[in-house]
Amino acid sequence: MGIGELDREAHVPEGRPKGTAAGPRTLAEALRARGDDGLAALLRARPDLLGPVPNDLTQLATRAGTRASVVRALERLDRFSLQVAEALAVAPDPAPYPVLLHLFTGGREEPETEAALPRAVALLREQALVWGEDDRLRLVRTARELLAPSPQHPSPTGLGPTVAEATAGMSPGRIQEIVAAAGLPSTHDPVSAVAALTGLFTDRERMGALLDTAPPEALAVLDRLVWGPPYGEVTARPTAPVGWLRDRGLLLPVSPRTMVLPREVALHLRGGRAHRAPEPRAPEVGVVRAYRPEVVDGAAAGQAYAAIATVEELLKSWDHGGPAVLRAGGLAVRDLKRTAAALDVPEPVAAFWLELAYAAGLLASDGEADERYAPTPAYDDWLDQPPAERWARLVTSWLAATRTPGLVGGQDAKGRTLSALGPDLDRAAAPEVRHRVLALLATLPPGAAADPETLLARLRWERPTRGTTTARSTTAPAAPAAPAPGTDAGTTRAEPGAAGPWASEVGAARGAGRTSGPRPAADLRERLARWALGDAELLGITGRGALSTAARALLNLPLDAPAGPSAEGGGVEPEVAAERAAELLEPLLPRAVDHVLLQADLTAVAPGPLLRPLADALAVLADVESKGGATVYRFTPGSVRRALDAGRSASDLHAFLAAHARTPVPQPLAYLIDDVARKHGHLRIGAASAYVRCDDDALLGEILADRRSAPLRLRRLAPTVLAAQTDPSSLLDGLRSMGYAPAAESAEGDVMITRADARRTPPRTPPAPVPDGPPAPDAALLGAAVHAIRAGDHAATAVRKEPSVPVTTGGLPRTSAAETLATVQAAAMTGSAVWIGYVNAEGAASQRVIAPVRVEGGFVTGYDHTADEVRTYPLHRITGVAELADEEV
Repeated sequence: MGIGELDREAHVPEGRPKGTAAGPRTLAEALRARGDDGLAALLRARPDLLGPVPNDLTQLATRAGTRASVVRALERLDRFSLQVAEALAVAPDPAPYPVLLHLFTGGREEPETEAALPRAVALLREQALVWGEDDRLRLVRTARELLAPSPQHPSPTGLGPTVAEATAGMSPGRIQEIVAAAGLPSTHDPVSAVAALTGLFTDRERMGALLDTAPPEALAVLDRLVWGPPYGEVTARPTAPVGWLRDRGLLLPVSPRTMVLPREVALHLRGGRAHRAPEPRAPEVGVVRAYRPEVVDGAAAGQAYAAIATVEELLKSWDHGGPAVLRAGGLAVRDLKRTAAALDVPEPVAAFWLELAYAAGLLASDGEADERYAPTPAYDDWLDQPPAERWARLVTSWLAATRTPGLVGGQDAKGRTLSALGPDLDRAAAPEVRHRVLALLATLPPGAAADPETLLARLRWERPTRGTTTARSTTAPAAPAAPAPGTDAGTTRAEPGAAGPWASEVGAARGAGRTSGPRPAADLRERLARWALGDAELLGITGRGALSTAARALLNLPLDAPAGPSAEGGGVEPEVAAERAAELLEPLLPRAVDHVLLQADLTAVAPGPLLRPLADALAVLADVESKGGATVYRFTPGSVRRALDAGRSASDLHAFLAAHARTPVPQPLAYLIDDVARKHGHLRIGAASAYVRCDDDALLGEILADRRSAPLRLRRLAPTVLAAQTDPSSLLDGLRSMGYAPAAESAEGDVMITRADARRTPPRTPPAPVPDGPPAPDAALLGAAVHAIRAGDHAATAVRKEPSVPVTTGGLPRTSAAETLATVQAAAMTGSAVWIGYVNAEGAASQRVIAPVRVEGGFVTGYDHTADEVRTYPLHRITGVAELADEEV
């Protein structure tokens, strides 16, 4: 049984006569029949319909059918729901439910598809992409235009145009020749001829008999085209099999050298199926390995602490000013390489940490003329927080950020390299993908690590068209496949269920990965998902690939069981969820210690993370030699001099070490401190251009005699003073490189203390995420919007009595001033509602339904059903008034 027969024999529910218009005639009528919950569900699923709030349901229906809105709605469908929409686009309009079901099952029993189809239809109906009862399902016109096959474009199902569409430009004589060759009686007009040919192709028995007479080579040609693309190139003199198919209308010409397989023929060959492989069920996310939750939490906590330490180390290295900002914005490649080397990580990982600090508001440009990057004042506040709270702030910033570090090193659409901290790194889909990846991980049992490939397959099923870049032309015909050697028809097939060519109407290519040259964004969502998995492991959101308990709390998910297919949160505020996650992580982080272990080889070992004041002081006095579970610091003459430059004396350093060391201060370290302190400040440098002064004239003579001082161009001004042709800082560095320990002094002769205070930018706000469309409306906004739409629709559709004077072309009633006054006074006395036309002070005209309560002083006061409030209107601005036929408002 073909689609045509199913359409004729479709079941119509009892109580509704066939052929009547008992169901909704338009999408607006279908929306009008919904309850408030149904309208709220539509606005929640398609928030773009709310900007601004529609005046009535007719305007809402019109807006829901616009191309941009429909494309956005189609982009957010899962694969099976999209397949249902594609099937409706090739079905008759309207399509009875049995016809739609037959397009998926081909008349066979498929319980899984039969169970999923009603849910998909309900989803499409909820989102106003489909309307009508089950006996008259209609796809909205714009969606049909986007998804339906045409002579220029095959359907995403791989189907081509119908016989009627393909023969639209064919001569009547040629159509009669095809009818005769197919064994049908001739007709008097081409319309009936096309109908007869269509009836043949949709009749399984007669079509089967026709194909039984086809040469085997002709059937092979049909097999190559049946699942799409349905187009094939033919030579000027086609072979006999192709000629046999062409003569009988099984292949129809769309251009002098291009043939197409009509939709009815393809459906017969497919057994009535619109898709080769319907996918009614979402792929399951597989488990690679299961760990004990304690193991996962421990691994995640270790990564979380490493993340905190890495961000701190990165920003501390830029305490006195980071790299310069490029003219076009962002970080230079050489500076990214240096940062990666300093952190001992690959460049893509270094870019991730930079972008994370930037997204969290801890790093920004200073805005100076010589613009450089530096930590922000918020970084100091972040350092004062407990480690777990610092981690929660980093993670929440990452979850909401639209900046995508994985794009760093790639190229934009113009071939320019994308730099870290630079422009053009925002991808609006990134937060949604991150949340969805973590939500899918949460559907697994605690401690279970997901198989990345199955997780990506699930994401592809949920958003099959997201990010597709193929543009659908509305004028140029589709390029047919080139014929294979020895054949006439092209054999290239389209992927069944692949994203349609319409998806780029809203989503365009948004960047490339770390490969050279621009890449299409068809795989953007997949790349975002892969980056999200890697980033989650770096941040300690996952441990060994499994979601940690603290991350479940941060995402507001159940802690001890899978979150279920939807993985919806429990409605807790994000701040509360972050506090809860920090509380769960805190016991797993290493405790800060207040001591170090000094060793005779001029090193100190910190057996754990140090308390903040101790860590800051020790970072000035010593250099970090190695990091890990225990940090090793090394004391050098340069590091000791750095502490002395910061204003510490030798006795201060001895006291500091004695107070914080669990071991005695080794003699070599004590000697090192005393030796450097003895020399420190013996030489004084100030600004002349620069000068050196010293009470020991022999030492100054030694400096002058040293060949290494030649670049400084020193000369003696007095027995204890040397002048230099360089600036004080260069002189200071030059003498230190020669092994001396000079100290800078002020114009008054006082020693200048170089504090370890960091350079900070002015207060900065974190970069605002780029929204992916309008934000989801909250319950209050939805309720108010539904109420306003209902009120406006009531005013627009209220049944009115015919006014004594005809309504104006603008739709406003027009009555005289006396009639207007008499009518509103009568309505105020009887408590009835009336329909008025009103023009405000700006000249904007509107229609309103009001119930007058008082008429005096040239004003009428009444309850405005359209605005749902009491308002007062000047009588001279009312163009006219009419009574309502039905006064229920």
